[in-house]
Amino acid sequence: MAATSLSAAASLGSWGTSVAGGEDHAMLQSKAAPPHFRVARPVRLRPVMRNVNEGKGIFAPIVVVARNIIGKKKFNQLRGKAIALHSQVITEFCKSIGADSKQRQGLIRIAKKNGERLGFLA
Repeated sequence: MAATSLSAAASLGSWGTSVAGGEDHAMLQSKAAPPHFRVARPVRLRPVMRNVNEGKGIFAPIVVVARNIIGKKKFNQLRGKAIALHSQVITEFCKSIGADSKQRQGLIRIAKKNGERLGFLA
């Protein structure tokens, strides 16, 4: 049987020689990874909801102070009403000059970008 294990070891290369070279089953098992282990899930941080425009624009400080005085909920209600009113004014203007809906949407987009740049959306 020794002749067979040597010939098998010679044909299997380094793996065969290490097995035939004297390492027993218990040593191989001790080198192997543990049969089961628990990997903790990474902690997922919640994104912080911040306004990217805060502090930008000349009107931003006034808007931030007003929001802190009035309160966020009431301030957002007033802001929504102001934006809706401004959109209505733009719509009426487009009707009076005969602009189509695509041009009206373009004007509303420009108004939003200007509001961001000036700090009204801080």
